[in-house]
Amino acid sequence: MEQHNLSKEEAKKYLKSADRILFTTYPLVNDPKLLLKVMDNIFLGITKTIAALLYYEKMKNRVPEFKDTFDSKMDIFRRKCLLHYNLDPNYVKFILDVKGIIVQHRKSPVEFVKNDKFVICSNDYNMKSISYEDVKIFLKKAKVFYGRIENILLKDKKTIKKSIIRGMQYD
Repeated sequence: MEQHNLSKEEAKKYLKSADRILFTTYPLVNDPKLLLKVMDNIFLGITKTIAALLYYEKMKNRVPEFKDTFDSKMDIFRRKCLLHYNLDPNYVKFILDVKGIIVQHRKSPVEFVKNDKFVICSNDYNMKSISYEDVKIFLKKAKVFYGRIENILLKDKKTIKKSIIRGMQYD
């Protein structure tokens, strides 16, 4: 299987896992710490979605080689794919917001649960809280982003198949 298809399938798995935890497990357990696990899966799903598009573009020789890091992929996605596919620039802000929550959590010296929210404190005690509703919005946006990229990949695949069929008709 091609690298872009593998990445797309992995993204789908992460988003399905986030969905399952948020809408099945969380209501049963009601532990706001699970919201962070959902955010991790959303972030990984978004990252794999971007990778799927970039690997596809690399296969078509439309983007240069890139490192397998978030920053490298995000840079090329911003510079080469946003305009080419007429993607909403707000996707970049959304993706960076998700990454910011994950990074803040990893660097956080103090975290706690208060009023059904997971609160993350930075070293200087700036606080960021995430609620069930916040995470639902993040997941919905991630699914829309995944769907948009999947449509791009499928549309291009159909175009290639049509051109192959046309080529066979004229041979």
